[in-house]
Amino acid sequence: MVNSLSPEVRRVVVLGTGGTIAGKAASSGDNIGYTAGQVGVADLLGGIDAPTGVALVAEQVAQLDSKDMSFDTWQKLAQRCAHWLAQADVAGIVITHGTDTLEETTFFLHSVLSATKPVVLTCAMRPATALAPDGPQNVRDAISVASTPGARGVMAVCAGTIHGGLDIQKTHTYRLDAFASGDAGPLGYVEEGEVRLVRAWPEAAASQVSKIFDAAAVQWPRVEIVMSHAGASGAVVEALVQAKGVDPLRGLVLAATGNGTVHHALEEAALKAQADGIAIVRATRCVNGRILPKAGDQFRDAGALTPVKARIALMLELLG
Repeated sequence: MVNSLSPEVRRVVVLGTGGTIAGKAASSGDNIGYTAGQVGVADLLGGIDAPTGVALVAEQVAQLDSKDMSFDTWQKLAQRCAHWLAQADVAGIVITHGTDTLEETTFFLHSVLSATKPVVLTCAMRPATALAPDGPQNVRDAISVASTPGARGVMAVCAGTIHGGLDIQKTHTYRLDAFASGDAGPLGYVEEGEVRLVRAWPEAAASQVSKIFDAAAVQWPRVEIVMSHAGASGAVVEALVQAKGVDPLRGLVLAATGNGTVHHALEEAALKAQADGIAIVRATRCVNGRILPKAGDQFRDAGALTPVKARIALMLELLG
C-alpha cells in the first residue's frame, strides 16, 4: 500500500513478518488458540491514519510465527531495512513481529544496522481477531515513533512503552505489557500519539557485518546455548560437540547462574571444548544485572546481555 505523495511528505515503511499481531483465531474470545501470521501487513494498516505529512508504505518480508524465526529471514529483513533507510524521503521503518523472538530480532538489527533513522519493531499479545486486539494501537504508536524528527536507532514499542534494542526483554507470557528494559529502563513512552523521551535515543551500531548485506546467502556459524543449574553435567556439551549431520559447533553460550558462575561438571566440559577451539561465552540467566568479571575467570562474559542476545553477538563475531 502506497499513499499518494507530495514533495513534502515523508514515508514510513512498515515491514511485515507475521506473528500474533497478524494472527487469527476461530472466535473473538480466544486469545491463545490462534494461528500466527495470517493477516497481511497492508491489511494491518487498514483504519490506521498516518500522522500529518507522513505516507505509509507496506511490504511483506515474511509471514511466520516468530517462534520459528530463521537466520535467512533475519538476513532478508536487515537487507530490506538497509534499502529503505537509504531512501532520502523515508523517515523511519516499522516492523510488525511476533513477541516470542522480538527481543532477538531487535538486538540483531541493533547489531548490524547503522540506523541513523528509527527502526521500530512492534507486536501484539492478542491476535487480530480478538475482541479487543492490542495490535492496532501498538502499530499506531510505532508509526508515531518512526516519524518523530530526530529519532534514531533500533527499538521496540509495545503497550505505549519504547524499549531500546540493546535492553528489551520479554518478561511475561500473557499480559499486554509483556516487555521490560531491565536495569536501563525504557527509552520513553507514547502518549496519545506524542513521544515522551526519558533517555537518549539508542546509538547506531558502530559497524555493519558486510556479509549479511552483500551475500545472497550466509553460512551462519552454529552457536548453541547450555544452561547451568543444580546437578548439571557436561553431557549436553559433549553431545553438541559430537553431533553428526549438522554443521560443526563453533560457539557455546553458557547461561550461567548469578554473577556468571557455572556448575563444575559443566565447566569442565566447556573448558575442554574451549581448548578444542570452540568459542565460549558466559551470560547470566538472571533477569536483571550484569556479570562483573573477576581475576581468574576462565571464560569471557557477555556483560549485561541475556543468553539469547549473547548467542547473536557471538554468531556475528564468528561470522564477521
